[in-house]
Amino acid sequence: MADRFRIALAQLNPVMGDITGNLARARDARAKAPDADVILFSELFITAYPPEDLVLKPALQADAREAVEALAADTVTGPAILIGAPWAEQGKLTNSMLLLDGGKIAAITRKVDLPNYGVFDEKRLFAPGTPPLPIMVRGVKLGVPICEDIWTPGVCAALADGGAEIIAVPNGSPFEAGKEDVRLELARSRVRETGLPLVYVNQIGGQDELAFDGASFVLNADGAVALDLPGWEERVVVTEWTRGADGKWNCMAGEISGTESRESQVYNAMMLGLRDYVNKNRFPGVVLGLSGGIDSAISAAVAVDALGASRVHCLMLPSRYTSRDSLEDADACARMLGVEYGTVEIESAFVAVGETLAPSFAGRTADTTEENIQSRLRGVILMAMSNKFGHMVLTTGNKSEMSVGYATLYGDMCGGYNVLKDIYKTEVFRLSHWRNENSPAGALGPGGRVIPERIIEKPPTAELRANQTDQDSLPPYEILDGILECLVEREMSFEETVGRGFDPATIKRIEHMLYISEYKRRQAPPGVKIGSRNFGRDRRYPITNAFRDAR
Repeated sequence: MADRFRIALAQLNPVMGDITGNLARARDARAKAPDADVILFSELFITAYPPEDLVLKPALQADAREAVEALAADTVTGPAILIGAPWAEQGKLTNSMLLLDGGKIAAITRKVDLPNYGVFDEKRLFAPGTPPLPIMVRGVKLGVPICEDIWTPGVCAALADGGAEIIAVPNGSPFEAGKEDVRLELARSRVRETGLPLVYVNQIGGQDELAFDGASFVLNADGAVALDLPGWEERVVVTEWTRGADGKWNCMAGEISGTESRESQVYNAMMLGLRDYVNKNRFPGVVLGLSGGIDSAISAAVAVDALGASRVHCLMLPSRYTSRDSLEDADACARMLGVEYGTVEIESAFVAVGETLAPSFAGRTADTTEENIQSRLRGVILMAMSNKFGHMVLTTGNKSEMSVGYATLYGDMCGGYNVLKDIYKTEVFRLSHWRNENSPAGALGPGGRVIPERIIEKPPTAELRANQTDQDSLPPYEILDGILECLVEREMSFEETVGRGFDPATIKRIEHMLYISEYKRRQAPPGVKIGSRNFGRDRRYPITNAFRDAR
């Protein structure tokens, strides 16, 4: 019976569908832990997670199997491998973990609890496994529940009853602000119930709208944290285990990363989501309109921190309504960030469009039509720059605006990705203050202040007509975001929202704006998920919808 055991944790960033590349990443990680008994990879590592309907392609399934078999051949010597892959057998596709040892596939365990809520759709992709037995790995019985399998007690209880000595959990757990503490307490509950130590390994990286933060950890049987890896970075770490006189395994103390503030978590998620979206889709960089407002300023800051200033290209696109303050603030922000910055006037194009439409609009006064023309002209110019030079257009609208339709289709919504898509306006202000006072780990941008204080302090405005402010059309953002927190994040009723102290007429108006703007959100670019109810994967509402709670 072994009394010492080494488990390597592979907290890595696989690329969706890059099976050859992910195989190489697995081999490289294993080479970094030559003395480990086993190396634990994250859920579906061979394909990356979540593969969505891509996993249903027989060709992908065959390539994944071939990669696993090639990796198994490596294990004649050196560490065993526990790695995730889609596995097709007897007409069933399962989300599986495969033990590779002795040059072969030594054991397979299959995910039992398939999540089918929020961002997850696994029941339409995979067949569920049966409650698994522990896997014998070089003399130690490992229980291997897969991600969702630990969110309820059943699978871990079955593994403990089957004689498991250590719970080793591979995960593809997307980031959500505040979720790290939830994961830790959930894992502690499984430790208390089983009396077994637990290893939690999570994927990192950006995958379309999802960011994976890693933040892998180890709990000993008493619930104490033995290891807590920092989020947002790739790590391969070998943990040392000893068996006590009572037969229980104990992990020796390792790195403890400490608590990360919400602002740091959110900012890192935006950075990682954008960086991986740009890099994994092979864009040379991004281009965005720098208006002198706070949304474009924080978006530019995230882009520079994620990609470096040389890959971020900013344009001021002034109209007759653009203020001197905005021109000065955009210029100052560009200089603080060190980005390439240019100006393209839209006035002549705006006049030309107006003259073209004048016969059709005869006798009608100017309204939001003319405002939207300006926004759409900016979209045309940014997309032209994207087409000509290959840079992806980064849009800059926030969740408050997208909730109530305070955005222009084919105008400021025009682009490929949006780091603020799940960020309410009040949080935009908090993040801007935070970034001016902090330089995130791994950021490629300058330290210190990167957003002029006047941008943060001045009243927000789209500057599409004279003397315009956002509050001409919307309640103050503190009120708007409070109502949206109730209606969107918590799905509260009209009466419950009134009970929070908000004006009934304002709630009714916001609810109506929220529902009638669904068609815009369906056409919006993807953006990184931050909260519990992002527009798109989490909150899927019909466009045609006559329901109103506030009657």
